Amino acid sequence: MAKIAELREEGPFHPAEFENPMSGGIERFYAVTRYDEVVDISKRPQDFCSGKGAPNIPDMPDEALEFFGSFINMDDPRHARQRGIVGRSFTPKQLQGVLDSVEIICADVIDAFCENGEVDLVKVLSQPFPLLVICDMMGIPRSEFETVLRATNVILGAGDPEFIGDRDPMMALFESGMELITLMNQLADERRTNPTDDLTSKLVHNDLGEDMLAPEEIGPFFILLAVAGNDTTRTAISHGMNLLSLNPEQRRIWQDDLEGVTPTAVEEIVRVASPVTFMRRTVTHDLALSGQDFHEGDKLVMFYGAANRDPRVFDDPERFEVLRNPNPHVGFGGPGPHFCLGAHLARREVSVAFRQLLTRLPDIEVCGEAVPLEAMGVPLVAGIKSLPVRFTPAPRQATSA
Repeated sequence: MAKIAELREEGPFHPAEFENPMSGGIERFYAVTRYDEVVDISKRPQDFCSGKGAPNIPDMPDEALEFFGSFINMDDPRHARQRGIVGRSFTPKQLQGVLDSVEIICADVIDAFCENGEVDLVKVLSQPFPLLVICDMMGIPRSEFETVLRATNVILGAGDPEFIGDRDPMMALFESGMELITLMNQLADERRTNPTDDLTSKLVHNDLGEDMLAPEEIGPFFILLAVAGNDTTRTAISHGMNLLSLNPEQRRIWQDDLEGVTPTAVEEIVRVASPVTFMRRTVTHDLALSGQDFHEGDKLVMFYGAANRDPRVFDDPERFEVLRNPNPHVGFGGPGPHFCLGAHLARREVSVAFRQLLTRLPDIEVCGEAVPLEAMGVPLVAGIKSLPVRFTPAPRQATSA
């Protein structure tokens, strides 16, 4: 992070070259490291588009963009249409049933390990909890959970050998994507004939004459939801527990007033962790921004972690403060049409996870090193793949029916 901080003080934009692994050609991008520029770019999709690729720095074929990105790789009017369809089911009112289930799912997940005394928090909580919420929300049977978990680990792992084995990273990525799309297409076909109350049914049926996702749009949307939708929560829980270990005085403040401090503590975890490392935008026409000239086709890569530590916006930005307020972080993306659709759900999940952990396992503590993902190049996700913790064993709550 020290290097990024040095670059940020030199200026908001920093050119860099890299080899595109798909084409073998040399490409260039500009790293965007200051808060104001990240916000400005995010608000101006007509000048800085997503349709050339958002969660990837290299240029990729259009088929790959649609396969993995869904509407995150789209511009209006296609983006507005797809996000609008999905957004109807992501309002707080429509999500209420899901939000209520978060408490139960989290309690069940903690029940599975609370008697053990020492576990890897990533494997027993951070990893399964948000993905179970998403699978239940979509109506994916629990019998398919391991399939979804394995595939999302490959996609989120960004080439980590632990998840892809000896396979070629790009081949592993596409194979896992196809696995998720096949699963989702089968479920969508079933729901067209036998609708239930899950999100998949809502996306393939409507009683109001409103637009629906086309059959070929369902699979890519599920990849986006299963990967990006659980990534923020998964990474925030792991980093959050590690941050509490590194900052015991902040842990005491939070634990002494769980209900009162949780809202600001969750926002601070997301700011400091910045689970999504970057998003790319592409310049649509020659223009100038903050004194820098850009040309059509230039790639701008917004680094959210750097923006979230910009001292022009955040006092003592390297300090983790659970009571930090205001906290206008961009951990869920900058303002604009691509702001995280599931931010409300992610906040709920992180809040519930820490309230339950710090209540049921009050002495839980990190007892080893946090192991980061071994990503190739610049990782999209600032993931932790292992975090050993220990605690006094506690009884199960037996919340499940």
